[in-house]
Amino acid sequence: MERIFTRIANWVAHMAGLPVSFAGCCLIIAAWALTGPVFGFSDTWQLVINTGTTIITFMMVFLIQNTQNRDGAAIQAKLDELIRVGRGHNHFIGIEHLTESEVEEIRKKCEQAALRHDRKIADMAAKKAVAQKRAPKKRAA
Repeated sequence: MERIFTRIANWVAHMAGLPVSFAGCCLIIAAWALTGPVFGFSDTWQLVINTGTTIITFMMVFLIQNTQNRDGAAIQAKLDELIRVGRGHNHFIGIEHLTESEVEEIRKKCEQAALRHDRKIADMAAKKAVAQKRAPKKRAA
């Protein structure tokens, strides 16, 4: 059952993202709007579009959320594997399970470390440039 739901959710999410799906929705809305005078813009006429869009939206929320959850988990597993086999810090593996404030604290520490690293690189580049200016220039023979 889970495999069938996954296939359906993937298919629906894929189809919903196509330009032809958007065009189809626009056509349905246009057809509904054009039938307004035929039905006298009645309450039933309005109820048809309201009910239809509500049901579709309700179902799409769950299907697309399922797809995003799986995609996010797959990406996280790939990133965890890259951290594990690379030169990254293994303590970052699993941080997606922390609270929002804990993740924010880690993000701030990473930004601060990146800024320190950038300053260190800039300082090294500046020292190298000064050293090259001071070094006697060799003449081409």
